[in-house]
Amino acid sequence: MPDIQLIARELLDAYDHGKPIPSISEGNPGFDWSAAYDVAAEIVKLRRARGEHCSGRKIGFTNRNIWPEYGATSPIWAHVYDSTLIYARNNQATLSLRGSVAPRLEPEIAFKLRGPVPSGCTDPATILQSIAWLAPSFEIVDCHFADWKFKPADAAADFSFHWRLIIGEPYPIATTEIARLAFQIRDCRIALKCNGEIRDHGVGGNALGHPALALAFLADILVTQPKFDALAAGEVITTGTLTAALPIRAGETWTSEISGLPVAPLTVTFTA
Repeated sequence: MPDIQLIARELLDAYDHGKPIPSISEGNPGFDWSAAYDVAAEIVKLRRARGEHCSGRKIGFTNRNIWPEYGATSPIWAHVYDSTLIYARNNQATLSLRGSVAPRLEPEIAFKLRGPVPSGCTDPATILQSIAWLAPSFEIVDCHFADWKFKPADAAADFSFHWRLIIGEPYPIATTEIARLAFQIRDCRIALKCNGEIRDHGVGGNALGHPALALAFLADILVTQPKFDALAAGEVITTGTLTAALPIRAGETWTSEISGLPVAPLTVTFTA
């Protein structure tokens, strides 16, 4: 049986010092999804014990278009902390990449919860009733396995690759516009630019058919994972990349431009 506490400490040390470690699955042939989330739960305990507070969650691998590149077989999730959550001022942010190993950028749509999310729900409009606002977001993901080579369970244990989350200017969701927004969120289009040049395009529906359905995935899986807290009001949830996850370097400026939603472009500049 894998040593859950030892693996959690090794991963947290890799995170703290920005260093790669060997594949967990290769050293532990029995390492599966259940063990991976046991590690994730232990990491939450360790981070809380040193003063970090859970501010929300990230959902990863909701864009099935990128599954072949990573060998992914399912969406994954992890916590977002007060130490990893950044609110962009006027939709602009600057972020040092110090402490990361091989960071990549993912343009996403984030939600803030106004209340619990119903499990077993497949209607985006119903799910949106639990959401206070939406915002453009950048998740900076990082992998502590060399060359981004890993097994699916490794990904869930490795913070689901969460490193930082940048949130743009929120757009409050009024009950009267939920029906319209449900379609707009699904159909919105995104252009991802680096230093003014378009690097990729995407649509809202790339996140499990609808970003709200990514949130439904999270609510459903948490029902089966009682070791974790249920979703609650105030949490910020980012729902998965709408484009490819692209490598980033210091000196670059990236912008996401979302058309079809009432949000402004979000820009981040990376430093060493």
